[in-house]
Amino acid sequence: MPGTFTHKFDTPVYKGTVNVSTGLFINNKFVDGSDTTTIDVLNPTTGKLITTISEATAKDVDIAVKAAQEAYDTTWGLNTSGAERGDLLNKLATIMDGARDELAALEAMDNGKTFSWAKNVDVDFAIQVVKYYAGWADKIHGQTLETDEKKLTYTRHEPIGVVGYREFPSYELQILSDTSLSMHPVMMFVWKIAPALATGNTVVLKPSEFTPLTALRMCSIIQEAGIPPGVVNVVTGYGNTVGAAISSHMDILKIAFTGSTIVGRKIMEAAAKSNLKPVTLELGGKNPNIIYNDADLDNAVEWASFGIYWNHGAACCAGSRIFVQSGIYDKFLEKFTEKSKAIRIGNPFGENIDQGPMSSEAQFNRIMSYIESGKTDGATVHTGGNRRGSEGYFIEPTIFTNVKADMKIVKEEIFGPVSVVVKFEDEDDVVRQANDTFYGLAAGVFSQDIDRAIRTAHRIQAGTVWVNCYNHFKPQVPFGGYRQSGIGRELGSYALENYTAVKAVHINLGQRLS
Repeated sequence: MPGTFTHKFDTPVYKGTVNVSTGLFINNKFVDGSDTTTIDVLNPTTGKLITTISEATAKDVDIAVKAAQEAYDTTWGLNTSGAERGDLLNKLATIMDGARDELAALEAMDNGKTFSWAKNVDVDFAIQVVKYYAGWADKIHGQTLETDEKKLTYTRHEPIGVVGYREFPSYELQILSDTSLSMHPVMMFVWKIAPALATGNTVVLKPSEFTPLTALRMCSIIQEAGIPPGVVNVVTGYGNTVGAAISSHMDILKIAFTGSTIVGRKIMEAAAKSNLKPVTLELGGKNPNIIYNDADLDNAVEWASFGIYWNHGAACCAGSRIFVQSGIYDKFLEKFTEKSKAIRIGNPFGENIDQGPMSSEAQFNRIMSYIESGKTDGATVHTGGNRRGSEGYFIEPTIFTNVKADMKIVKEEIFGPVSVVVKFEDEDDVVRQANDTFYGLAAGVFSQDIDRAIRTAHRIQAGTVWVNCYNHFKPQVPFGGYRQSGIGRELGSYALENYTAVKAVHINLGQRLS
């Protein structure tokens, strides 16, 4: 039988004990993987072992899919009303609220973000999302369509079946599989399961092997909430085994994924080669943050810092390309540098800490390789660029200047606390530079001229544009990208479209063929 990880926290910001079952979660039970092998989970603050978790195999994915299908056929899907599903999701949110300190502590220990940020932002937003979709559960409906007097025609929005998350859907498969998925574990978990469950799907989900502990704690909360067995199944494992099995599974009818563009391509290929299952992909970004001469300078500096250093820069929407108009470039750079140097780096359970470590050694090494690439290509390290300390995966907030458009640090997603600051002259110039990317996830615009701000927002090719703010999310507002930043949308009513199939019903009211 799988074990239980128990940890007593005695820190300046949190004191308490957390218990997490470390097995696979299939059919509302924690079980060992078929091969009884395990995966080490490391603490990014120290680089040392936290615990081990069960490693799933392709066989375990098959078992989870069968459990999900059984639940869909008997206790979920079309067998429950929207009101019942909404009640269960509201109960889930209530229990999450009672466990928010535990979830935040696991998030901080496993991911490296600060405890206060995990509690007040990530966990809080996750609870909001579950409540939001609980409200949608009994409001998913089709249309009655006017055709002629001898015919009644209407549409139904039915669950797909089993969803896969690699972050997957009836079958929906959900897989959180590559390094970037360790960025917001509890948020990504509910972004996928909440709309899937609200619409009546069952789920097979693979969390990131780097940060699985909050997903496993959520499984116990799902049990406590009374969600029926098999509705949510969590298989912890590696992307090249469990993720690949989910992507190509013939009984999974939809896949949702959050992660890198490279892995997104592989998932899309596997989905096409198997049963042509639809996919929704929330992928990478190299996002422009545009600051005009007339911007409120102090406000722009605050938001630009938040835009790149939020979650230690490990965010697909991070504002990593900062474009500043020539009239305020020097002043902005001076203030932004002061802000960057003032960021307090340290143990995520310490008091008054702004930035913890990167979530894994692999991600740490990747970021440091980009910093070295920038130096080699001739960019100027204006500040930062170094490892902080000798233990754990800490990186100084880093600003590059004197960059060229073809440099890797300008073109590719770094996924860490590294930005480039670029001077521009006018609106046409900055729009051209901002759109010079194969991504299109997010952007920011800072100006007190609202006409120019809106005009620029409309010209930027991105799924989200923030004006005079950055990284500002709400459950009811869709999030997703253009181009190679993905397919489909998360959050809001738009996400519900990913989890239903539309059926048209034609009823003949006595009309004869002849």
